[in-house]
Amino acid sequence: MNILIIGSGGREHTIAWKLAQSKECEQLFVAPGNAGTHQIATNLSIGVSDFKAIKEAVIAKSIKMVIVGPEDPLVKGIHDFFLAEEQLQGIIVVGPQQAAATLEGSKEFAKEFMKAHNIPTARYDSFTAETVEKGCRFLETMKAPYVLKADGLAAGKGVLILESLADAQNELREMLVEQKFGQASKKVVIEEFLDGIELSCFVLTDGKNYLTLPMAKDYKRIGEGDTGLNTGGMGAISPVPFASPEFTKKIKDRIIKPTMDGFQKSNLPFQGFVFIGLIKVGEDPFVIEYNVRMGDPETEVVFPRIQNDWVELFKAVGTQTLDQHQLQIDPRTATTIMAVSGGYPEAYEKGKKITGISAVKASTVFHAGTQIDKGIVKTSGGRVLAVTSFGKDHKEALEQSYKTLEKIHFQGMYYRKDLGFDL
Repeated sequence: MNILIIGSGGREHTIAWKLAQSKECEQLFVAPGNAGTHQIATNLSIGVSDFKAIKEAVIAKSIKMVIVGPEDPLVKGIHDFFLAEEQLQGIIVVGPQQAAATLEGSKEFAKEFMKAHNIPTARYDSFTAETVEKGCRFLETMKAPYVLKADGLAAGKGVLILESLADAQNELREMLVEQKFGQASKKVVIEEFLDGIELSCFVLTDGKNYLTLPMAKDYKRIGEGDTGLNTGGMGAISPVPFASPEFTKKIKDRIIKPTMDGFQKSNLPFQGFVFIGLIKVGEDPFVIEYNVRMGDPETEVVFPRIQNDWVELFKAVGTQTLDQHQLQIDPRTATTIMAVSGGYPEAYEKGKKITGISAVKASTVFHAGTQIDKGIVKTSGGRVLAVTSFGKDHKEALEQSYKTLEKIHFQGMYYRKDLGFDL
């Protein structure tokens, strides 16, 4: 079977790495891919939301399965596009249809879904430019810190957590009136701040049945001790040491099952991955957000732990037979650490030569923001490489990832040295 993965990050390289191990995978394509996918697949120079070019490639390369990595093409309706095109009938698309992808495309939609299906989440309300002063008054009813979320997709930058009421009111006006995040902040959700420790839950569903994947803990802040600006993720650990069997049962009963039942009741056609961003407050789980795809860098610790043939699992998504499969999970702990460009998540330089990857033996290096330039691997993004290692616990696995990172170099390279500090 010929397979296409859409995307260019660490998540897509990890998925490609797993699919390449399957006997059922004949030819593997990644659009647009990176220097890592270039080593195991054929990269196609196509943008993730260029549906016309994707269609042409699928027909020309006899592709029978498409895995959509990032959120943008899903929110824009790539699955619906395949269903509507006569020449693309029968191709398995892993990723929800547009109606269901709105769970990530609109924070307000996600909140209303949770409310409708009694899924525990923070108290909230949403506002527009017309109701901005009403929003400022709503902030006065909340306790600090104040959480503001741009309703639409803002490339991971649309969430602000502010300590002062005046700052929160000013930011709300900037988001709504000054359009700080463009179209994404045409509407803003104000949310009660939940104090606890976060974790990521993943589910693969075929629209009827579902499998719960291993959970992970990721680290979003650029600075050690979880300080500084938010990033796309600086590293991850799986399994999550504080997710006890009792706590995990609460997640399954109160959140996963009502979410899956909610898809049916709300008529949201979902075939693909559901990411549920959770926070543990006391002994109870609450939902922070939904994503309609795998997280990154959590994919780099979750996928290596799953020993199943992923082509078989994705075929089962297409035929709605996931109930015939059970996950085989490596009991060891996996950790990944992100090496990023100097200056990230603000301005950073690209095109820096990367050395030392070929010397790595005891870890797996997944490429995120890399490209091949005249045979040389160079940086092309803010998050550059994810180094994944196994160990008997997170300390041993992290130690191995840190040892590996000492062998790798590019100008301005930075990574957090304190992952797991809060476990």
